[in-house]
Amino acid sequence: MWYVSTRGMAPRVDFEGALFSGYAPDGGLYMPEKLPQLDRDTLRQWSVASYPSLVKELCSLFIGPELIPRDDLNDLIDRAFSRFRHKEVVHLSRLRNGLNVLELWHGVTYAFKDLSLCCAAQFLQYFLEKRKKHITVVVGTSGDTGSAAIESVQGAENVDIIVLLPKGRCTKIQELQMTTVLRENVHVFGVEGNSDELDEPIKAVFADVAFVKEHSLMSLNSINWSRVLVQMAHHFFAYFRCAPTLDLHPLPPVEVVVPSGGAGSLAAGFIAQKMGLPIHLVVAVNSNDIIHRTVQRGDFSLSEAVKPTLASAMDIQVPYNMERIFWLLSGSDSQVTRALMEQFERTRGVSLPKELHSKPSPLLSGSRLCSQVPGGRAGCRADPGDSRGDPRPGAQGGALYPDAEG
Repeated sequence: MWYVSTRGMAPRVDFEGALFSGYAPDGGLYMPEKLPQLDRDTLRQWSVASYPSLVKELCSLFIGPELIPRDDLNDLIDRAFSRFRHKEVVHLSRLRNGLNVLELWHGVTYAFKDLSLCCAAQFLQYFLEKRKKHITVVVGTSGDTGSAAIESVQGAENVDIIVLLPKGRCTKIQELQMTTVLRENVHVFGVEGNSDELDEPIKAVFADVAFVKEHSLMSLNSINWSRVLVQMAHHFFAYFRCAPTLDLHPLPPVEVVVPSGGAGSLAAGFIAQKMGLPIHLVVAVNSNDIIHRTVQRGDFSLSEAVKPTLASAMDIQVPYNMERIFWLLSGSDSQVTRALMEQFERTRGVSLPKELHSKPSPLLSGSRLCSQVPGGRAGCRADPGDSRGDPRPGAQGGALYPDAEG
């Protein structure tokens, strides 16, 4: 399996190269050169699998056995999930009227990021031990990524981690999770500004390929393909637990609501769709609603400022994983994707071409949820035309699960 940059100006790499790179040298994000297509028989076989087993099956499609043999891959994933509090690792709670909640919070830091980061850390250490190398991980966080990343690598001899958090903009619990870890390989810094602003110098650092190579730097934000890969399992697990049967033709669709900030799980769901999983995605955001505006109107532009809300980990204006979705919508056209993203980086806003904006509508819709209202209380609302909790016609119930930075 080879990986290419969404902007098409960087050499292709294997999984190990994508894992250690984060951003591609041309500023793009790595994506599989070709997505595997899953037939009905494969989906039927996977439908009875546990969550860890689904992660193993998905990872085996995207990580060649020449890099990590299957037995080693299985061991790494088992080790990654060994400290989760729930025996299933991920659990689906059934509510009323076909609504279900996918519980992704049973990891050590109580954030869904534990699921992908604990796997990414195992992959990292596997290659580092094999190559006798040391790496420094640089992470910018609006809350949960930082604590989950620290937990996944703290105490590792071949990894140092530097975490930048926006002072006063994380929850107290998340801040304490990051600042109270007394390990020599953990370095946490509070910075002025919001999470989008602290991402800018990080991206500038990774654009300096020589500097990154000299200091062995990498990122574990959801720009990293390994994060998106594991998060695809959330969608498969939700589908198999919600779909009433796999004997219908066509397979019954399931609606999945994804609260999102950085759009990592959204991109994972979109990739799962492209592989043949019949889900309909509804992205839910707070008042930092760039993804909602992009889906509804093709308006991929920044607001004047990040608006603080009670969902602080979702207070993001630059959903970097939308670049992966644009690349998929354009038919893997790196020239179109590069032009869009470079214009966005120059002008802080771009209107999607009509032919691109019209494509997600059958697969993706937007909703504004959990906006902070005057008085400091959390309010929920759905804009006209959005999902209001009822599954779309033909959809079999639905699953909602928490997402934040990615």
